[in-house]
Amino acid sequence: MAVSGCTKVRLWRWRRNPLRRRSDVIEAWVVLCGWLLALVGAVIGGLAAADAVVRSAEQQRAQSHKVTAVLVRDAEDPGPARVTTDHLVWGTVRWTDPDGATRTDEARVPPHMKAGGKVEVWTDRTGILPKEPLTETEMLLHAVAGGILAGAGAAGLVLGSAWVVRLAIERRRLDQWAAEWEQLDTPWGWKTG
Repeated sequence: MAVSGCTKVRLWRWRRNPLRRRSDVIEAWVVLCGWLLALVGAVIGGLAAADAVVRSAEQQRAQSHKVTAVLVRDAEDPGPARVTTDHLVWGTVRWTDPDGATRTDEARVPPHMKAGGKVEVWTDRTGILPKEPLTETEMLLHAVAGGILAGAGAAGLVLGSAWVVRLAIERRRLDQWAAEWEQLDTPWGWKTG
């Protein structure tokens, strides 16, 4: 039968104990407040970031619309070294805005498309969008990912700060112990070790 030589006492910093120092109580409060603030900060930061992602995506979707554009000149094959994953190339297209203005810009079009060919592109007031706005599912995934990252960052910042405070408390405690040992070690002016 194995007997443990040391029993771990839980929550010792919160109990009355003649060996407990003021720094132990402060450290316990720092740890408790650090974890609580990390939890609250993670939730608030995550929700705020997710909401910002959703609002931004909804704003982009509200300001953009799909138009049919005409390719101005033949699209060229970029060659095997420049093939992209979506197998599209850049080409100059022209379209008419809802207010009647004719616009020209660069858009992604199929390779070898001939001038005069029609392609649908997403646009807003500023010109062609590089890709269509996020779908509801993509918006949800981006919001969740952004919320998790922001929440983890907020929690990490709070816990890191609490850790630094704990290190300072620990350093001070060790200095106090060293000073007390110094007093005990030299009552008659000579050292034992």
